[in-house]
Amino acid sequence: MSRRRDQIKLGAFLYLTGHHLAAWRHPDTWAGDKLEHYTEFAQIAESAKFDALFIADIAAVRLDKPEAAAHSAHSGIAHFEPLTLLSVLAAVTNHIGLVGTASTTFNDPYNVARQFASLDHISGGRAGWNAVTSSDPNAAPNFGHAEHVKHADRYRRAEEFSDVVLGLWDSFDDDAFVRDRKSGRYFDPSKFNTLDHKGEFFSVRGPLNVPRSPQGHPVVVQAGSSDAGRDLAARTAEVVFTVQPNLESAKKFYSDVKTRAAEFGRDPTQLKILPGLFPVVGRSQAEAEAKLEELQDLIQPVVGLGLLEGLAGRTVNLADYPVDGPLPDLPPTNNQLSRQAVVLDLARRENLTIRQLYKRLAASRGHMTVVGTVKQVADEMEAWFEGYGADGFNVMPPTIPGGLHDFADLVIPELQRRGLFRSSYEGKTLRENLGITNTLSGRARSQYKAGSIEQKDAV
Repeated sequence: MSRRRDQIKLGAFLYLTGHHLAAWRHPDTWAGDKLEHYTEFAQIAESAKFDALFIADIAAVRLDKPEAAAHSAHSGIAHFEPLTLLSVLAAVTNHIGLVGTASTTFNDPYNVARQFASLDHISGGRAGWNAVTSSDPNAAPNFGHAEHVKHADRYRRAEEFSDVVLGLWDSFDDDAFVRDRKSGRYFDPSKFNTLDHKGEFFSVRGPLNVPRSPQGHPVVVQAGSSDAGRDLAARTAEVVFTVQPNLESAKKFYSDVKTRAAEFGRDPTQLKILPGLFPVVGRSQAEAEAKLEELQDLIQPVVGLGLLEGLAGRTVNLADYPVDGPLPDLPPTNNQLSRQAVVLDLARRENLTIRQLYKRLAASRGHMTVVGTVKQVADEMEAWFEGYGADGFNVMPPTIPGGLHDFADLVIPELQRRGLFRSSYEGKTLRENLGITNTLSGRARSQYKAGSIEQKDAV
């Protein structure tokens, strides 16, 4: 099989104190939430030539398990709002993409469209919107809901929400703002579009009061892996983050989403699939394993059980079951359907006890995990990339900044040596670096299609 001609794309996933559940207790990580921590993370990732840094969002404090929350940095107790933080990071970086999460369940599309279009201008074309439906039921009461919105309703709303945001980003043609001082003409009224959307969930007139951004519009990212999530990603997204524990499942997901994209009339190469990667890197296998075990020893059982219950869909109280016994059968969840399926599959496939399962998930929460030398990590990444299980990876450092330094200082040079990763940025915008084309305005799309038809007729 010939090698792929493109290269691996990489996101640097900035998550609190690190992705390992007990990272905050480790001396190699930040335990606080100071701005200089986030700026250092962004600058390390940019120096290593990552495509983008990615910030998730937690719109609630998870206090349904108070004892677990009191011992965990992952309970949402201290979490900056992503857009505010990314605006600051835009000022201290020059090349790296800035991808932030905004919920389609707990926001309005006009505000989201305006915020991310503004960030795209502020950053010179480096913004990306991670559209999520919000699986955490703790967030619902913060936004006026007595209980969490049903899974199917969240995705119906997300479909319409995405259409409205994309429509608002198309409010102006690229050349609508003439700003001609001599004539006194600021913009051309014939080159803007009023959306006038009326749907099941939203009524939005428009237009957006932000000109078209340097990328046409910000890169759209989607992270759902359920059937509804795959359809939404295939129709609207340009980058997909996904939980895939092994290459076999990754290849099936990759093929399925790319096929769906083609069925929606899209070019599948314009959709980049980036599974999560939790790397523990050592200069020897023993060193890597010792690094992981040091973190595993810091897990407090009450925190491990709380994590597992959340990932399993919050449908059972695991404290009622023997911790060294098997995971019980789980009723279907209204929260993360795809993540619950990953947890169940892992538990059954490897016959793990509850304790073994939460220790496994404490590291990567079901994502691809590689514990080994630089060569082993690079080999696994290359196998997934060349085997069409991934177009790249969303790297989840175990600790921050130590885990990111390990990957940037050790793994990146090896990927570059193999010709799998860039040595310099290809362009100025996130789209240029991802190899995704700029979007055309609605009028330009119509003209392009008409021109294509005329050319065919002429032939």
